[in-house]
Amino acid sequence: MNVELKNPPESFASLASLCRGMAERAKAASQVLVSASTAVKNAWLLRASVNLQARGAELLEANARDLAAAPGFGLNAAAIDRLKLTTAGISAVERGLQQVMALPDPVGEIREGGLRPNGLQVLKVGVPIGVVFFIYESRPNVTVDAAGLCVKSGNAVILRGGKEAVHTNTALHRILADSLEQCGLPRDAIQLVPTADREAVGHFLKMPAFIDLAIPRGGKSLIERVVAEAMMPVLKHYDGNCHIYVDASADLGMAERIVVNAKCSRPGVCNAAESLLVHAAVAEGFLPRIGSALAAKGVEIRGCDETRRHIPTAKPATEDDYRTEFLDLIISVKVVESLDAAVCHINSYGSKHTDAIVTRDLAAVQAFTRQVDSAAVMVNASTRFNDGFELGLGAEIGISTDKFHARGPCGLRELTTYKYVVTGNGQIRE
Repeated sequence: MNVELKNPPESFASLASLCRGMAERAKAASQVLVSASTAVKNAWLLRASVNLQARGAELLEANARDLAAAPGFGLNAAAIDRLKLTTAGISAVERGLQQVMALPDPVGEIREGGLRPNGLQVLKVGVPIGVVFFIYESRPNVTVDAAGLCVKSGNAVILRGGKEAVHTNTALHRILADSLEQCGLPRDAIQLVPTADREAVGHFLKMPAFIDLAIPRGGKSLIERVVAEAMMPVLKHYDGNCHIYVDASADLGMAERIVVNAKCSRPGVCNAAESLLVHAAVAEGFLPRIGSALAAKGVEIRGCDETRRHIPTAKPATEDDYRTEFLDLIISVKVVESLDAAVCHINSYGSKHTDAIVTRDLAAVQAFTRQVDSAAVMVNASTRFNDGFELGLGAEIGISTDKFHARGPCGLRELTTYKYVVTGNGQIRE
């Protein structure tokens, strides 16, 4: 069955009515989920993981159709690799759901509380956000991770994946929704937008009465569009221009390992290093060795004049290079005179995503972690650790560089908000 729809189903008068109907059903489902117990939500996560494994052949057949169509969408080898679903990949998404199942339920969590002098009990209690509209790229695990996180945190979710993964996402959604019904939860708690029409996104973004949060996960142009059009809050990050600063007191062997890992392990992801700052005191000792190490990995270096003095093969860096998220085997390099200069550069050119310092100086650690304005600051560790699983948070729905309401990897707790529950025994305000 070809599920990619160029127009809304005939049962709907228009694309607008299709989208509104989905949003209304999601809102109704969210009102059921808010009362669902942890045991019921965990039962769904377990049932979904079992069903994904049992219906693996169905998933692989659907994914094969997407892979066959991928060249026609202009996908390169790396994008096709991200799209591909294997038996091992199915096992991985199954384990992901089980890991979410093991995490504490943030709904109903008492975050603060106390007794007032007049006898009122005041509690700050975790509650779901409501309905999440999630727009994302074509990696199959993202569909399952998003659904698992949203349902466990008590939210209904409307999924809008890429057209390249339409068959895979449809098969995944069918299994997840079937599992909801088997556990007594509303099927509409997880919905998949059944059309690739870009106008559908605009319709959803204009329904704040039904959708409480939009989360775009993809290229900068998509995120800019969502931010421009959304009438509800948006959780997002634009770029991952991540820095590593090698301080005057750094262990240079450690610094080399960290830089190579952060730049080369997966250069196309948002937590890969894009810029290297080196204190002038260690430039002579460090730049030639890191230049050789990066060259051996095929990395193109774009550096300042001082960098090029120590790495003659480096190309001249422009102002734009220092602001660019390359997502490729390219890195900008600059020699700085002090930690303060490194911090100033990061706060001026960075994207507030992930920045790291390599140092043996405690005072430098304290100054860097206090002054760098980023969602995650790493000390003597690769930027690649800014990831929900790596930080012990379980699956994530994305990484936020915002300051409200969530920052960094966003998992279960970040998909909730809170309310105050105030209990008395007849008190009135005098």
